[in-house]
Amino acid sequence: MTTETGAKKDTQKLQRAIVDGLEDVKGQDIQVFNTEHMSPLFERVIVASGTSNRQTRALASSVIDAVRDAGFPKPRVEGEENGEWIIVDCGAAVAHIMQPAIRQYYHLEEIWGEKPVRLRVGAPKPAAPAKAPAPAKKAASPSLRRSSAVKTAQREAAAADKAGAKKPPAKKAPAKAGAKGAAARPAAQAPAGKAGAKKAPAKKAAARKAPAKSPSRKA
Repeated sequence: MTTETGAKKDTQKLQRAIVDGLEDVKGQDIQVFNTEHMSPLFERVIVASGTSNRQTRALASSVIDAVRDAGFPKPRVEGEENGEWIIVDCGAAVAHIMQPAIRQYYHLEEIWGEKPVRLRVGAPKPAAPAKAPAPAKKAASPSLRRSSAVKTAQREAAAADKAGAKKPPAKKAPAKAGAKGAAARPAAQAPAGKAGAKKAPAKKAAARKAPAKSPSRKA
């Protein structure tokens, strides 16, 4: 039972990979049929249309890449030279990629279409988890931008500090002028002080002479 369950999961995974490969190149009218009860060689038949030889070849190439990315062996391909009907043999599933006129003429749906399989539109691809880490590298760019912005802000702040440090000396210039003025003023006042000092002894001399005359009057 375990082996059968694993085989079914592998078949579903292979089926999903083929359908994803067809959807990537915009394959038209994709249909899947269960053929387990009809043939022992394969379990799924998948039919899709391409509008030109170029598109049918692109569809076949996309299916090959999707199947290999999902971990399955490389499929065998027939009809690539003509391009009107390309068969991609993936082992448990076979994909028929046909142009509309060829598909309408052979009408494989009548042969294999007894049990159609419902498709889940927009289902996640098998290889998607492996490719998920790739976009994570782009997430580092915002952090680099933030760090560069921080460095730029630091440089601007340092430049502003240097500019502010150079301004105080210009303000000290008036202080020096005031100091010189203050020094000049005492110098100008110095002679007046000396003159006052010289006049004071003259008054004292007059005061001393006055008592000297009084005794002579008493006599």
